[in-house]
Amino acid sequence: MVGPGVEAEVFVGHTALALTRFANSSIHQNVADATTSVRLRLHADGRTASGSTTVTTDEGLAGLVRRTREATRLLPPDAGWPGLAPLAPLAGEGNWDEATAQAAPDARADRVRAFVDAAGGLETAGYCRTMHAAGAFANSAGQSVTGRTAEVAMDAIARLDGADGLGRLASGRLSEVDGAVLGARAAAKARASAGAVELPPGRYEVVLEAPAVADLLQNFALYGFNGKSYNERRSFAEPGAEQFDHAITLVDDTLGAGGLGLPFDAEGTPKRRVAFVSGGVTESVAHDRRTAAEAGAESTAHALPSGGAFGAIPASMRLDPGPATGEAAELGAVVDPAAAALVAGVERGLLVTDLWYTRVLDPKSLVVTGLTRNGVWLIEDGEITTPVRNFRFTQSYPQALAPGAVLGVGAEVTTVPDGWGAAWRTTPALRLASWNFTGGASG
Repeated sequence: MVGPGVEAEVFVGHTALALTRFANSSIHQNVADATTSVRLRLHADGRTASGSTTVTTDEGLAGLVRRTREATRLLPPDAGWPGLAPLAPLAGEGNWDEATAQAAPDARADRVRAFVDAAGGLETAGYCRTMHAAGAFANSAGQSVTGRTAEVAMDAIARLDGADGLGRLASGRLSEVDGAVLGARAAAKARASAGAVELPPGRYEVVLEAPAVADLLQNFALYGFNGKSYNERRSFAEPGAEQFDHAITLVDDTLGAGGLGLPFDAEGTPKRRVAFVSGGVTESVAHDRRTAAEAGAESTAHALPSGGAFGAIPASMRLDPGPATGEAAELGAVVDPAAAALVAGVERGLLVTDLWYTRVLDPKSLVVTGLTRNGVWLIEDGEITTPVRNFRFTQSYPQALAPGAVLGVGAEVTTVPDGWGAAWRTTPALRLASWNFTGGASG
């Protein structure tokens, strides 16, 4: 349909998302949506244009080709065109679980009921969602790949007298999401937040649980290890430099354990394991074909649909766990078990469950401001002693993980949906020497 003398690529994706939402401890919304979309990119006469449609009839596809072909005649020359992805086999199939993909509304409702029951009468709210996607890619250079993926996420709170406790988990398998476990944890945190006191602003040693660490990883992915940001010198990343503590290893591995997503990117490049930081040393940034060509590198398979404006983003970037420390610490239900060993080593500091409403103040140094949420407690001599009111913070994320700043990395990982709902982050808890709290949450 495109015709001769044109470089062309097409991605067809089918996504089915089902969401069960609840508030006031009752389900009030159950929705499902299934969409098939077609994205076409053409390079003709030195010009590049993209188009998409959800009308997949012969007439609809012919219209897509016609509009995109006409757009190439109107756009300026594309001197940075990197060419199409060459023929290359997939390195693996990625994650797929039939039970997750075909989950009925009752399966999500059962997890909501378990969460509500485990909260023991506390007010609850949140969601449980399942999603599965299938994708197919082909280009005129001969590359042709297909894949599929399935995911589940539950994100909910329990509330007592204005204090919220959090239960959050994502997985590739519905069977691994236990509403009762999440509800009991959220309720314990809410009850333990009663009577929170206000502490003065300043720098505190902190233990960040997985939901809080996920925000660090999200901002690293969006701004730090984004190939476009790196090429434009808006990123802190310096490959070859020891920018992080030796305990920090950041990798992106869609095909590995805990990885979620299709086994190829939007340009048809097969996914593979990519190390961004190894033992504290920055090794690479994420590239699509265009940013890779600009940098004299190779694509790391992080192209996004219509992602040229923002750049390449590692959606499955994770923080590797630290070594096991022996017997697990027992600190009660307030502390996520994955963070207990880190809390036990703190003489005086803060346990932080979650970060939210985070905004980047300076992309180059990745200084971020935001708020704590869903539970903060004072740690004294390895014990949780006092609930603390939420703080506002202003902190350089790379500085918080700089050499000598990381006092511990948890031995267990948790996968949680990030705050944007577009990626999942697998991470242990972190113990950091310093976090800059600038005032109360309302300040």
